[in-house]
Amino acid sequence: MILGLDVSTSCTGWCIMDSESKFIQMGYIELSKTNTMFEKANVVHIILEKLREEFDITDVSIEENLQAFRPGFSSAKTLMTLARFNGVVSYLCEQIFGLEPKFVNVNVARKKVGLKIIRRSKGGAPTKHQVLDWVTKQLKETDYTWPVKALKSGPRKGTVVFESGCYDMADAFVIATAAIEQGEQLS
Repeated sequence: MILGLDVSTSCTGWCIMDSESKFIQMGYIELSKTNTMFEKANVVHIILEKLREEFDITDVSIEENLQAFRPGFSSAKTLMTLARFNGVVSYLCEQIFGLEPKFVNVNVARKKVGLKIIRRSKGGAPTKHQVLDWVTKQLKETDYTWPVKALKSGPRKGTVVFESGCYDMADAFVIATAAIEQGEQLS
């Protein structure tokens, strides 16, 4: 089975697929309320151990770090923090599963699975919404239900929305699917 990860210091999405591209399970690890890098690593460690116990993971693919600073997006400090945490999670994967993770560029992954993002300047929705919509279409045969929550305050009080981790889960789905499409699993 393939474990796809979308690593972030606020929320890490995970997805498990079999080698035939069959969806097995996905979820996310909420880290936004965890303070230090070490505490976050411990939380991820616990979840990865649970996944190891429950599934026969034969391949781990992780979304590659952003490689360049782009004005108006993440700061250089944020990029460094994300890269450091990505390294920590990669090390945990090697230690827990005994597998060296493969790193997949998000744009290459999207192209590999046939996911075309329409730029906002051309009328497209935010990228994370387009990815979630695409994954939802891929899962239509599975009766998968995304985690949701009802807003508790504000002008949209009572409105049911996707949990924020759904977007990370969707990214992990794309990474796992791309790994299968590339035939990178070596089991």
